[in-house]
Amino acid sequence: MNIEYRVGMMKVVLAYSGGLDTSTIIVLLKEKYDAEVITVTVDVGQKGELEGVEEKAYELGASKHYTIDAKKEFIEEYVFPAVKANALYEDKYPLGSALARPLIAKKVAEIAIQEGADAVAHGCTGKGNDQVRFDVTLKAYLGSEVDIIAPVRELRLTRARSIEILNKHGYNVSSIHKKFSIDENLWSRSIEGGILEDPMEEPPEEAFEWTKPYHEAPDHPLYLDIEFREGLPYKVNGEVYDEVEMIELLNGLIGSYGYGRIDYIESRVIGLKSREVYEAPAALTLIEAHKELERMVLTPKELRLKKYLDGLWTDLVYQGLWIDPLKTHLDIAIDSLNKYVTGKVKLKVYKGALVIVGRESPYSLYSKDLISYDEGWYPTSEEAEGFIKLYSLYSLTANKARKEVEN
Repeated sequence: MNIEYRVGMMKVVLAYSGGLDTSTIIVLLKEKYDAEVITVTVDVGQKGELEGVEEKAYELGASKHYTIDAKKEFIEEYVFPAVKANALYEDKYPLGSALARPLIAKKVAEIAIQEGADAVAHGCTGKGNDQVRFDVTLKAYLGSEVDIIAPVRELRLTRARSIEILNKHGYNVSSIHKKFSIDENLWSRSIEGGILEDPMEEPPEEAFEWTKPYHEAPDHPLYLDIEFREGLPYKVNGEVYDEVEMIELLNGLIGSYGYGRIDYIESRVIGLKSREVYEAPAALTLIEAHKELERMVLTPKELRLKKYLDGLWTDLVYQGLWIDPLKTHLDIAIDSLNKYVTGKVKLKVYKGALVIVGRESPYSLYSKDLISYDEGWYPTSEEAEGFIKLYSLYSLTANKARKEVEN
């Protein structure tokens, strides 16, 4: 929609992070759209940007502000299902932003209904994935005809232009936002822009906050026991933790050993390749541990099915389709397959590397009595030969028939 269409006082609820883009949007909504702006900040663990966020909103012209603590809901209803689904987009990205966006959009929609807003707004660009995640989820909660204002997308705002607008209004933009675009929550920290747009440039250490460089990590390994119950982690080294506390603990502890950095070329929803840098120590650790426990308790056919379902689930979430009916069916199937994913996984973390060094489960399909070469059950020669004959019959028959024809 064009700006002229919206001229005239209206009430707009803005998904406000406190960062560069959404801070600029408050000014633009008031000056160019003549709007009353209500800001909503959803706390999903983005510690840095929450400092003074309400004061910033009012300083820039918001008429009302909401800060909603959704950390527990984020972990229980969004992150933990991702653990059950081993959700790593393109085998790399643990969906930090992709998981947070539908929750943030849901909370914004709830405030919009409560306030009787005429429109909702967000700070997504026209090149990114988040515009899909916000727009789809907002429409799901507010109706397909909801008026969604996206000034960064509509006006093609550059970061330089946003800084110029904010500085003009006396708002001092932090130096880190001049170099990088940061998105942070409990599950991951995303770093984009600046020097990182050159895929041959190594990310500078100043870009990282959660993880130490390998050479600064401790000179001794870290051992951790993580216990799962029906696919969900609930104990670390024998101690039960609150969900949020557990993620915070693992991010800090494992990150201090240099593990949890991701740097890869990502395939965006919109059809672009982007260079993405993330920090996700807890996410990568819990998913790796969960996958290992699944290998121990699921049959080979269950594992193959699970991998296929996980891929579908991960793609839906990455692509902004959290509300898609297929996800409901996938959730049911994935929950069912996680019923027996109970047990303990022992991890070793050292100088930026993580290795699984032990695992146990009451539902384990591993049996030392069966697999040991020294004792226990052993097939007879006749049993082994009979199995091999029947197992290979298709292959040997096809091989023989085709050789005869070709020769």
